[in-house]
Amino acid sequence: MIKNGKGGGNTKTGLVFEGKTDLSTFLSMQKGYEVIKDRVYYENELVARIFKKYDFYKIFLKELEIDWTKIISKQLLPDDSIFVIIKNTLYIIECKFQQVAGSVDEKLQTCDFKKKQYQKLLSKANIDVEYMYLLSDWFRDPRYKDVLDYIHSVRCHYYFEYIPLYKFGLPVPNEA
Repeated sequence: MIKNGKGGGNTKTGLVFEGKTDLSTFLSMQKGYEVIKDRVYYENELVARIFKKYDFYKIFLKELEIDWTKIISKQLLPDDSIFVIIKNTLYIIECKFQQVAGSVDEKLQTCDFKKKQYQKLLSKANIDVEYMYLLSDWFRDPRYKDVLDYIHSVRCHYYFEYIPLYKFGLPVPNEA
């Protein structure tokens, strides 16, 4: 997120997921992509499904015939999630933007627990889970070094300001 501006000039393709918009909106603006409801098409081929908050339960888990109440005790509501079909992987994306100190600091330390909860939910369907944060530049401050190290140590991920499409295993259109 760049206050009152645009980002994305720091990748070769310039294709980034920015905190100013959700993943569906971002993908639908990319060459070759089309998003219809929760379905993501690239050059007319279904490549992924996107679920926000309660839709993860109402649509995705329902289709998989997974009753979350028999597996975990409380719903986790992803800011965004994308199931990439070819990778058989669900990517949970939590967006954390901060401009002043606050409670988000401690929330970053919950990624291991939350990833394991999603893994429990999807183990019956044999779907892999990746958990990642999209962080504002606020978290580049040296006082977050320990928590950022922790995030990597528990095999979760974080990105500042953008997440390149290739991190999800999605096709990256050629720049023309």
